[in-house]
Amino acid sequence: MARVSDVDISQVPDDVKPIYERYAREYGPFLNQVRVFAHRPVALKHIMGLLLELHDDAILPKRYLEIAVVVVSTINRCEYCIAHHAPRALEHGLSAGAIEDILSEAPDGFDELDLLVRDYAVQVTNDFNRMRDGVFTELKKHFSEEQIVELTLRIALCGFFNRFNDSLQIEMEEGVERVLI
Repeated sequence: MARVSDVDISQVPDDVKPIYERYAREYGPFLNQVRVFAHRPVALKHIMGLLLELHDDAILPKRYLEIAVVVVSTINRCEYCIAHHAPRALEHGLSAGAIEDILSEAPDGFDELDLLVRDYAVQVTNDFNRMRDGVFTELKKHFSEEQIVELTLRIALCGFFNRFNDSLQIEMEEGVERVLI
């Protein structure tokens, strides 16, 4: 059980219920997470709402988004996020070996762009205050500035979720399989 109680959809304000319900139903098997976020309906409304809007207005190829999320979650050792995003990464063409060895020099099946996204996620997570302009020169060869902003946002937000999930010990939903990290 999480360190705080679950909040049922019936306990949240009416203006937040559609976000709670849609996030739990459509975004993935994140019901335990949304039940904890519901303690602060304003956070649920804006953070889960943001994720739903970004999903609806997708501008980044999902492969790169999932590479970034799995990288950050691996660095931060967030079992919850890895277990939820590894299947998505598989759906977007990553092999199980690549997911398992995502921080290795050459993960299975990674091309130069995959490595660029992986390395950028590592830098944003570990060395954000020492990032060089050359990284952005490379990113701009493949992504628009809008995409770079979203990629950076999603990497940083993933670090937030890693800390939130682990600090409050949000449990894995039934049917979600743990991935060894």
